[in-house]
Amino acid sequence: QLQLVESGGGLVQPGGSLKLSCAATGFTLGVYAIAWFRQAPGKEREGVLCINSGGGSTAYQDSVKGRFTIARDNAKNMVYLQMNSLKPEDTAVYYCAASPLRCPGGSSAAYVYWGQGTQVTISA
Repeated sequence: QLQLVESGGGLVQPGGSLKLSCAATGFTLGVYAIAWFRQAPGKEREGVLCINSGGGSTAYQDSVKGRFTIARDNAKNMVYLQMNSLKPEDTAVYYCAASPLRCPGGSSAAYVYWGQGTQVTISA
């Protein structure tokens, strides 16, 4: 079964950090671009960061630049999202998604595999 599974979400105070993980099962994640998306209550899903199979990354949201980084370990079939200096507006369900294209932008339609999401809540 082809599947992406996110983990690492939770409740963190403003200014804190979290590291999300995305694990692939049933396929080789290394040949895909992997993006992190997020969806806050009442808002549309938005792309956050993307990393190509070779490691180059692209930020889709200016608000995360300098705070979030994306990394991958193709040997472990894993992608990570390190989130620092978290803000209440970062509260959302975070999803990882895979695309056969080089980071194709923040449109959901370009991604063929999705995880079920992990909740991130930033609150004092």
